[in-house]
This record gives sequence, structure tokens and C-alpha cells, in this order.
Amino acid sequence: MEQLNNKVVLITGFKGGLGTFVTRAFLEAGARVVGVSRTTEGSDPHRERFSAIAADLLIGENARGLIEAVAAQWGRIDGLVHLIGGFAGGESIAETDDATLDRMLDLNLRSAFRVIRAVLPKMREQNFGRIIAIGSKAALEPSPLAGAYAASKAALVSLIRTAARENRDKHIAANVLLPGTMDTPANRAAMPDADFSEWVDPCQVARLAVHLMSDAASQISGTAIAVDGGA
Repeated sequence: MEQLNNKVVLITGFKGGLGTFVTRAFLEAGARVVGVSRTTEGSDPHRERFSAIAADLLIGENARGLIEAVAAQWGRIDGLVHLIGGFAGGESIAETDDATLDRMLDLNLRSAFRVIRAVLPKMREQNFGRIIAIGSKAALEPSPLAGAYAASKAALVSLIRTAARENRDKHIAANVLLPGTMDTPANRAAMPDADFSEWVDPCQVARLAVHLMSDAASQISGTAIAVDGGA
């Protein structure tokens, strides 16, 4: 595995189903990880090279305060891995209410926009940065009865590609991963009758994120990478 040599990496949503795998992978690769969640209750503050910060990125100004706090503590932010997201579905576009649409946009687009907007000035100042977001296969291959979810994930892809193009002059790369259904405990509990063998191994998603954060992937930017086993 690539070594990240104490690079300061901010991981939002680190307590989620995928977040535990991603946080472990980055720590094993030598990164100094700052985990962000709405609450840090239950996190382990004694892990080497790990610290946790409570912040609700669904509230507008919290992202700026978060970035200022991390930069003040470590002097730099080398990478951002944005894992916050959510799913709502089961209704056609014609039946989807505004509350569902707003929730999908808040979780899957606005939270990303706010934290990326906040971190970019620091990355541009230091002339370096890596941004990785977790999208969904649905961004490119939407399914019926999940229109708001698919649209919000497609918008995330556009946001990441725009960030890559706007900031390549400062050696800032931005990429988005598009996994299929991931084999996490939460998904197994939600879909107990599914064929888990068809699901994506979250360890592979985590290792790919580490690779994209490393110097070995410095020329990979503006990409949307499917992780779905070729399904």
C-alpha cells in the first residue's frame, strides 16, 4: 500500500459504514487522520495519528469553522475524503416530495459543496491538495424510484470535475468514486435477503481512496471511477 507519510487527511462521515474502512486504511498508510462526524461519541481518541471533531456539515458555516480549526492545529490539510451521503427512494419522480429532494441534495451535494468550498483556499495557498468524494453508480446508471438520489449523486460528479478543472494550476486533484451497493453491516441489516456476493467490498473502495491520495496518483484528476465488479 502507498505510504502517505503523515499527510493530514480530513475524513468526513468517518463513523459511517464505509467510514470505518476508509479511516483504518488511511491510518495504516501512515496518514494523520482528522475524522469528522456530527458526534464523536464512541470514537477512539487514543488511536495513534487520529483525532476526531464534531461538526454538522449540513449547517452552512460549520464547514468554514471546521477547516479553520484543522488548519490551525496542523498547519495544512493535504487531503479531503468526503463520505457523507444518504439514500431515499421508493417513489417515482412524480410522487417525490420536496422534503425528500431537499434531504438528498443536503446529504449528497450541499455538504460536499460546502466543505470543498471551505478547504480549497487552504489547498491553493499551500499549492497542493487531494479531494476524493464517494458518489454512487446511480449517478451514471439511475434506477427507477430513486430519482432524487440519482440526481444528487450526478450533481456531485459535476462538482468534483469542476473542482479538478478550476484548481489544476495549484496541483490540486479531485476525483469521485462510484461504488455499487457496498457490503457494510448497515446494508446487510437493511437488505437481509440480498445476494451479498454481488456487493462491493468496502476495503477495495478504501484502498482505492488511499491510492488516489498518494503521490503515485498525482496525474489522476477529474475522474469518476466505477467500483462495481463490472456489474
